[in-house]
Amino acid sequence: MISKLHKRRRAPTSELQITAFMNLMVVLVPFLLITAVFSQLSVLELALPEPASESSDEPPLPPGLRVVVRADAVTVTAGDRPVQSFPRAEDGAIDTEALGALLSEIKARGPDETAITLLLEPTVAYEDLVTVMDTVRVQPDDPKQDMFPDIAIGEAAPLNGEAS
Repeated sequence: MISKLHKRRRAPTSELQITAFMNLMVVLVPFLLITAVFSQLSVLELALPEPASESSDEPPLPPGLRVVVRADAVTVTAGDRPVQSFPRAEDGAIDTEALGALLSEIKARGPDETAITLLLEPTVAYEDLVTVMDTVRVQPDDPKQDMFPDIAIGEAAPLNGEAS
């Protein structure tokens, strides 16, 4: 009987089989590393307007380059002077090629200018905002070249005759 106990104690222990787990890790780790590249977020810093207050003692900002996006047209203004207006197509699309070409010409005249203000009516779709932002940020002929990367966003003033 004692010999049976010794045999049980001396019986070899079974080894852990981790081959399947290692194979899983060999496949899973590269897969997670490859897909992690596609989950990056792009962050664009914007200069948003300050909350409106009852009284403003500060003088208004000096006039600059503005793109006013309305339901029927997109207008580029320099100060208080309209430079050019682009009516929307019948399907409501914005002519980004013409807008980009005009802004590229303006950028060529003032290469040090990097700021632009986008003014939008409340009814303008979010997709139109993103489209115009992409158009003003980069050169149309060289997407790696910045045109107006410092973008401020605000609400467009109502046209004469519109109810506020």
